[in-house]
Amino acid sequence: MTATIYPIFLKRIEPIRVVMCLLAILFLQSCGSVKNNRSSKEKMSAYLMTYFKDDTHGLYFALSKDGYTFTDVNNAKPVIAGDTIAEQKGIRDPYIMRGNDGYFYLAMTDLHIYGKQKGYRETEWERPGDKYDWGNNRDLVLMKSKDLIHWSHSILDIDKMYPEWNVGCVWAPELIYDDVKGRIMIYFTMRKAKGKTKLYYAYMNKEFTALETTPEILFEYPDSTKQVLDADITKLPDGRFCMMYVAQENPGGIKMAFSDKINSGYVYQPEQVDFEKKSCEAPNVFQRIGENKWVLMYDIFSVNPHNFGFAETSDFKTFTNLGHFDEGVMKRTNFSVQKHGSVIHLTKKEAELLAKHWNMNFSFDK
Repeated sequence: MTATIYPIFLKRIEPIRVVMCLLAILFLQSCGSVKNNRSSKEKMSAYLMTYFKDDTHGLYFALSKDGYTFTDVNNAKPVIAGDTIAEQKGIRDPYIMRGNDGYFYLAMTDLHIYGKQKGYRETEWERPGDKYDWGNNRDLVLMKSKDLIHWSHSILDIDKMYPEWNVGCVWAPELIYDDVKGRIMIYFTMRKAKGKTKLYYAYMNKEFTALETTPEILFEYPDSTKQVLDADITKLPDGRFCMMYVAQENPGGIKMAFSDKINSGYVYQPEQVDFEKKSCEAPNVFQRIGENKWVLMYDIFSVNPHNFGFAETSDFKTFTNLGHFDEGVMKRTNFSVQKHGSVIHLTKKEAELLAKHWNMNFSFDK
């Protein structure tokens, strides 16, 4: 409507008033732009890690001031119990994203692998294992917050939305904002019945409660006999996208694929980039604040005791091995077990408010 009335409007006012009006419009537009990208303009000063544990199937937070040493905000106890938000009374694979709208977004797998032992169901799995295989589930758990303390909550039931797919599992959701679509893209691992796990993507509605598009294949592995899972996409400084993912080779490990598009065209690269002799999964990449360095974090589920591994890169071509938690430069202070993590940046204020809520001693004072 505004574009339609401009020509008539401009004919009726003096040139100086035209200039003044246009400047006012541009000023208001620029204010809106700054507001929409407020969080990206603020100085980041801390790191927030999400993770879960098998014994509780709950959500955990850990804070760090330097990206090397992490402290659990609730003394290694869940910040949200899985049985309060999940249909299966447990969550796995929590992923957190900072939105460009001032909100934080969480996506998690709705699955409790010990549901029978905990008394949540009478069968080993939600549905028969001979038809739907190990760890079968139907849902993802979605949450949204302004302050990392108060969260809205919804269930995304993929099986109910697409019953013709006969969904066997839907795991390890992650989120990324698509600047072209103007929407959050959710991508996840899905298995139909007892088939191979593959990587899919779709777009969320504005409310972050439902899908706006039908899930499509994100990437096809060249060997169709192998399963792929646990994708993690990073937008690089040159505009390309790097997707880390797990290929269940022998051993299973972390591989990369690159594309100029966020949701298609990823080119296979055969090399594994982790440094493990045994299988690992759940890659997550985060950048060191103020540095041209990125950290690849992954979950080494095949070792005892369970641990995370880390590698560092500045070009996504060569990686430096940082070792495991408490065996190198990466440290834990008050927790010793964690699974499938993700890391984002926080401002000083955000980190201090979160710490204060959980009565955690977390100060930036020297």
